[in-house]
Amino acid sequence: MASTYDRPSITLTLAQDIVQRAVAQAVEDGGAYVISVVDESGVQKAFVRMDGAPLLSVQIAQDKAYTAAGFGLATDGWFDFIKEDEPLRVGAPNGIDRLVVFGGGYPITSNGVVIGGIGVSGGHYSQDMVVAQAGLRAVETANDAVTEPPALSATPGV
Repeated sequence: MASTYDRPSITLTLAQDIVQRAVAQAVEDGGAYVISVVDESGVQKAFVRMDGAPLLSVQIAQDKAYTAAGFGLATDGWFDFIKEDEPLRVGAPNGIDRLVVFGGGYPITSNGVVIGGIGVSGGHYSQDMVVAQAGLRAVETANDAVTEPPALSATPGV
């Protein structure tokens, strides 16, 4: 039995690209947001608080990213997940530390594996979602840029 395992994680370069794209969308929309990108373990990897973004949005954005990375579920999906289940509806938001159940947080995936999360706060949650989704387009670009390594030949030198 193995005593370790490999776990993919977001790179600093990709995390910064995500933040830059999200900021560009926020500027286009005329808002001031906090954008947090965490790695697969929920540890902050990249962060920005735009000029004028509310102070409380710092913690909310970080918690949205943490929630999304920790569960592999967009934060806006949580409400539908718990709304018809009374024990979860009452217990989850109060009993799971840092859980956010409204929009603005998304898992960041590569090849179907969660490698991080993004959280955005500063506007209505629907606006936060637009800014976060703009940031996620950096992941699509990065995944498109990944190429398969050349096939190995069984014949040396071929």
